Amino acid sequence: MGKFSKVREISKDEEMVSASAEESGSGTDESDSEDEPMVLMPHAKGDSKLDKQKSLAVINEIAEMKNCTKVLYFESRKHKDVYLWMSNVDGGPSIKFLVHNVHTMMELKMSGNCLKASRPILSFDSRFDEEPQLTLIKNALMQTFSTPNHHPRSQPFFDHVFSFSVTPDLKIWFRNFQIVDESLQLQEIGPRFVLETIRIFAGSFEGAVLYDNPDYESPNAKRRALKLASKGKYIEKELLKKVSLSKAQQIKDILAEKIEDPVGEVFEVKDEPMTEEAQRITSIIDKKNKKKKKNAFKKPKYTGSVFEVKDEPMTEEAQRITSIIDKKNKKKKKNAFKKPKYTGSVAA
Repeated sequence: MGKFSKVREISKDEEMVSASAEESGSGTDESDSEDEPMVLMPHAKGDSKLDKQKSLAVINEIAEMKNCTKVLYFESRKHKDVYLWMSNVDGGPSIKFLVHNVHTMMELKMSGNCLKASRPILSFDSRFDEEPQLTLIKNALMQTFSTPNHHPRSQPFFDHVFSFSVTPDLKIWFRNFQIVDESLQLQEIGPRFVLETIRIFAGSFEGAVLYDNPDYESPNAKRRALKLASKGKYIEKELLKKVSLSKAQQIKDILAEKIEDPVGEVFEVKDEPMTEEAQRITSIIDKKNKKKKKNAFKKPKYTGSVFEVKDEPMTEEAQRITSIIDKKNKKKKKNAFKKPKYTGSVAA
């Protein structure tokens, strides 16, 4: 019998990871979004920044030159928004995502850890099988993030899990977990990010639109709406300010305006000269008023009795009675200050 040798099938499918030229100078957390796939996927190859003035179809030629069949292209705009293109160079399809809430491994500093070249287990939410566009996205994610079997730069074991879950608003959440020994517990490693589907094209970076997200709203439109809302509040505030100023000015004008009084003209006699008799009478009245004012502020003198009877002379009988009362009052005052005599007992 002939000898049979075991032949191991080696898959050398490569994946190219690239970014737009603006990505390198974005100065945000998204600037590290290109480096994370290079760490997570051992079969990925990096490429230099692509000039944004060039057409995206050039990426297909670059990928063919590097013998890559899959492409991840990060496109940055206005140093704020990051878009992810996931494409199959061999005839498509290609998917365009908007990337939300990017948190890198260095930023999170989770307790989980895994070997650099190990292969991941891909875990998908059951909702991926409910709608056709999600099923297509699932197949694209499997082809892109799964490390080919017996790849030269990979190690033949699994120690971490890539988790893809779908939210109620059809956004895709990505998480990376470590498989802890034989207990099969999971500890998060990082990174984290959220993908919002924009469009799915039939070809690679081109072709007919297979799916267009009706609920997608561009970041520019959101920022414009917020700006208009804040602008409307500012305009309303300025209008209220102008109305209040005009009302205040109207009140000032009304108070400053002199209103003619036809009734008061009848009683105005200041311009008429006073006669000598009228002057004499008014001077007498003024003097009396001044005396009344002075006497009003004078305090009455204390006379010692309620009724003032100084002007009336006292009779002999009244004098005799008052003298007897005065003597009795004097004796009471003297006895009030005398000490009681000691009799030898406690009670006097």
